[in-house]
Amino acid sequence: MSQMQQPAAPSWEWMMRRPVRILGLGFGTGLSGKAPGTFGTLPAVFVSGLLLGMGMSHTALLVLALILFAIGVRICDTVSRELGQTDHRAIVWDEFAAMMLVLSCVPQGFGWWLLAFILFRVFDIAKPQPVKWADSRIKGGLGVMLDDTVAAVCTIVLIQILHWLFA
Repeated sequence: MSQMQQPAAPSWEWMMRRPVRILGLGFGTGLSGKAPGTFGTLPAVFVSGLLLGMGMSHTALLVLALILFAIGVRICDTVSRELGQTDHRAIVWDEFAAMMLVLSCVPQGFGWWLLAFILFRVFDIAKPQPVKWADSRIKGGLGVMLDDTVAAVCTIVLIQILHWLFA
């Protein structure tokens, strides 16, 4: 892994100079002044719904989410270095990939997806254990991706328990 560069202020102009920045900043959603992680998560709901609606299976969506995770390690590492800060708040690729993972594993339906979105954001923001462990112990692009993935797994487990209890 290369050294961190001098801090850069992410902007639309800065982002548009390199495709890796466009991906890392979630096609601009990470540039939101307020709640960039939440705004970065929203497109995953749309894309997942679109793909499932077009006939993609939940298994295929899961595989896609895992591929996006693997690609995201490099994306997040590169953009973090260019911004001069690990897990800069403008980097939202991790939220996108993690939310897609969540939606591949939870029941279909507006209520379940809304609950999944809210729970994922709570786990990602509050960082209870084991999310906090992943966030504090694993560094670089893998660390950026892993804490959101752990938040996604926590969300999936909780939603599956709730579905088993109430559906």
